[in-house]
Amino acid sequence: MSEYLRLAGIRKNFGAFEALRDIGLSIGQGEFVCFLGPSGCGKTTLLRIIAGLETQTAGSIHQAERDISLMPPAQRDYGIVFQSYALFPNLTVADNVAYGLVNRKQSRADIANRVEELLRLVGLPGTGDKFPAQLSGGQQQRIALARALATKPGLLLLDEPLSALDALERVRLRQEIRSLQHKLGVTTIMVTHDQEEALSVADRIVVMNHGVIEQVGTPMQVYSEPASVFVADFIGKGNRLVAVAEGGGMLRCGHLRLPWPPSAGAEPSTGSSVTLYMRPEDRVVEGLQAGDPHQCVGTVRRVDFFGGYCFVDLRVEGLPDQPMNLQFSLIQMHDLGVHEGAQLRFALRADRLRAFPPKPAA
Repeated sequence: MSEYLRLAGIRKNFGAFEALRDIGLSIGQGEFVCFLGPSGCGKTTLLRIIAGLETQTAGSIHQAERDISLMPPAQRDYGIVFQSYALFPNLTVADNVAYGLVNRKQSRADIANRVEELLRLVGLPGTGDKFPAQLSGGQQQRIALARALATKPGLLLLDEPLSALDALERVRLRQEIRSLQHKLGVTTIMVTHDQEEALSVADRIVVMNHGVIEQVGTPMQVYSEPASVFVADFIGKGNRLVAVAEGGGMLRCGHLRLPWPPSAGAEPSTGSSVTLYMRPEDRVVEGLQAGDPHQCVGTVRRVDFFGGYCFVDLRVEGLPDQPMNLQFSLIQMHDLGVHEGAQLRFALRADRLRAFPPKPAA
């Protein structure tokens, strides 16, 4: 995949506040990338800098090998969709979609054909004569997407485009956006704070926190192989356990002895405190044998129902101050007799543990 967009040393200050610090990122041609992070992490500021709506304090931006670092927005090659739709209420749907085409000296017939093509593309043929107020929120966002694509931009920027929609419409529209992006092959950056949204649509996710990039990776990588304590806490659900390094490649966590994960790098010194992360699904509950390692017995304290699966909160024997949260399908809940007050035997998937040694003193 050839490089399409390159950010180098991007920094942004608002007075004494440093919103972005030394951001470096390469995005490939046709890639779908999500900027993911909590409110205030800098993801929207970074998107606005790429669009030229904010000017970076330092750093450079190259798009298709062209230096656009200081170019005004009108000279950059992108389409953008905002959270608030930003449609012109006094213009028809057709005029909204055509807005970016009117200054390109195209004939009325060519513009009309392009508008109708885009309305079919977003699933709203025949709506050109309507006004935005006559459409639902999801339909208005589809029109905003059509308008952003009207000029055939090389880059599509999406600033939390689904957050104003209801849950079912968000799922439908994110699937449509992903399908449309695949069909057109347009390089796309979407800002979101919704983990599920990012995991379901992105080729790669850029996890941000306090103005820096914590990790860049595929959805599977950032979920299964978090690079920092922040990413492990922020992406998905997890169990955070405290262990102590015993030496010889082993850790002590309550009554459990667990191997030091090779993926975590060099083993810490004996006696060091280590933070372990385990996903709720990384356990074995069926077919356990008496001699299987890393077994635990827990008492169910609470069951949280989420439709096709449940999260079960357990008080674990030998780990009195470290409750665990495990995930079960409805069939497993029934077959294993999982309910509040029940005892449950399970084993940890030690091969799935992530370990983070203590940070060195500053």
